[in-house]
Amino acid sequence: MPPVLNIVGAGHVGRTLGRLFAQAGVFGIGGVRTRSRASAQEAVDFIGAGQAEELPAAAVWMLAVGDDAIAPVCTELAPRLRGAVVFHCSGAKASSELAAARAAGACVASVHPIRSFADPAAVAAHFGGTWCGIEGDAAALAVLRPAFEAIGARLVPIDAAAKTVYHAAAVFASNYLVTVMDAALRAYQAAGVPPEVARELAGPLATETLANVLRLGPEAALSGPIARGDMATVARQESSLMAWDASTGALYAALAAATVDLTRRRNDCSA
Repeated sequence: MPPVLNIVGAGHVGRTLGRLFAQAGVFGIGGVRTRSRASAQEAVDFIGAGQAEELPAAAVWMLAVGDDAIAPVCTELAPRLRGAVVFHCSGAKASSELAAARAAGACVASVHPIRSFADPAAVAAHFGGTWCGIEGDAAALAVLRPAFEAIGARLVPIDAAAKTVYHAAAVFASNYLVTVMDAALRAYQAAGVPPEVARELAGPLATETLANVLRLGPEAALSGPIARGDMATVARQESSLMAWDASTGALYAALAAATVDLTRRRNDCSA
């Protein structure tokens, strides 16, 4: 019989992993607890196993709750966690958030799947190959590594002390990429380009540049006025943007400074 897993917090991440573990026979799903019995039952129905709200004795506990709730929930459950493996799924918080469980005699870890869970059914159907950042106690990881590998995860150890920087990397690669594209599209529109055409203009530039970054690295992929040393053009663009929209101009200025640093690194490598 596989070890029993209790799931506390069964939103998109919790229910997706629960379904995958149940389907793979990695864990037997014990209890599923969320903010309400109705949502817990909905999660159980999605997972296809477990019991809503009840939390029986379990060898493994997954706390798939919001970042700020990890420590308080762990403290509440701590008396029940002696000898268990306890892990959370946050990308922003380290396994040290589970200190109360460790003090109670559990071994703890963090396993963060690096992808969007907006559509749990689609993620569950195509989870294979998903990278997960892992850190924590060796005894906990000895249990969790094979469990996640069994559902198709690819695991990368991360430095727990740099967890916030690690999560910021995902923000840069995802959220702030959207912000930069928004600035580009609005700037095109300010020049009289219709929104639908602006997307067509920006699309090939963005997709080809991203492909080059991932294939060649940022230094080799960099092009444009700063890479050419044309700082007069940069100054004119910054001035025009400031006159049009000060916040976009400030974003341009910040990115220009970072791009100067990137250009310097590129030149140092080629020297």
